[in-house]
Amino acid sequence: MNIENSRDYYGKVLEGSQDLKTDACCTAEAPPPAIMAAMRNVHEEVRARYYGCGLVSPQAIAGAHILDLGSGSGQDAYILAQLVGENGSVTGVDTTPEQLAVANRHIEWHREKFEFARSNVAFMEGDIERLDELDLPQGHFDVIVSNCVINLVADKAAVFAAAHRLLKQGGELYFSDVYADRRVPAELLDDPVLHGECLSGALYWGDFVKLAKEAGFADPRLVTSRPLGIGDQKIAEKLDGIAFHSATYRLFKLDGLEPECEDYGQAVRYKGTVTGEERVFELDGHHLIEAGRIFPICGNSWKMLAETRFAQHFEFFGDFSKHYGVFPGCGTDSPFSASVESNEAAGCC
Repeated sequence: MNIENSRDYYGKVLEGSQDLKTDACCTAEAPPPAIMAAMRNVHEEVRARYYGCGLVSPQAIAGAHILDLGSGSGQDAYILAQLVGENGSVTGVDTTPEQLAVANRHIEWHREKFEFARSNVAFMEGDIERLDELDLPQGHFDVIVSNCVINLVADKAAVFAAAHRLLKQGGELYFSDVYADRRVPAELLDDPVLHGECLSGALYWGDFVKLAKEAGFADPRLVTSRPLGIGDQKIAEKLDGIAFHSATYRLFKLDGLEPECEDYGQAVRYKGTVTGEERVFELDGHHLIEAGRIFPICGNSWKMLAETRFAQHFEFFGDFSKHYGVFPGCGTDSPFSASVESNEAAGCC
């Protein structure tokens, strides 16, 4: 997998998102009203050169410092810049000069459009596989985002490890990317079209979970996912038998997260104070927390709320003083359940 393939495909082959051959690098879900409003404030040239597969706009980011990996022409960065406000900042990193030229060309235009006294956006050229070579402060960022870019790099483990080092404690990597239901054959990795269309470099989801945990993100949480369509017959034939999904994950940098969802009898009550999610707060696809209701959660989810920027938006009940086993409904039951029942029925030796 060659970084030059990415530079050529996004800098020279594609002139706009309309040139893509699949919907892998396209965002399908309808943005919420606040994101739609922010998108309307983005320069049309920036929007025309946008390639992404999801919405990378996590909640409650006012005043946050954000790093955008593979920022491209800058659309996500300029949207997030409005959401973090003048007290926050967005730093974009990209390896394609043509994309960076578009992003940098409109910095002042966006500052005036947002009516900010100074720009809160900066872009730098760099390879996200070698983030340690860039002048980025360790443990500084509240949120790191990426939109359909990690699949394009060969050393994905290096990206996850660097992201963990660059995040503050309690920060998160919130990113959208393309995943496969099995490992893509190695001989397809250097196909320039399959690579540029975000398919040949897609991680098998099992490998992704392993890499994320090895980097220090102990409990990856799936936020949204959708199956991808491949309308180009030649591409579909090359990838026959492999199913692809676009998915958004959030990975928290937190100490003490456990391998399983453990039950300590804890619960939270959401105050309804996150802008845009006043009625229901979405931690992930399995945790939709309605305002005002007592909501039982596992120990890991407790930490994701109590030890992050979300703490002010919740009331917390319970502690870690007593363990009740695996949290109900999390899919990991005791391996002894069936044998206990059969022993009760038949007696023991």
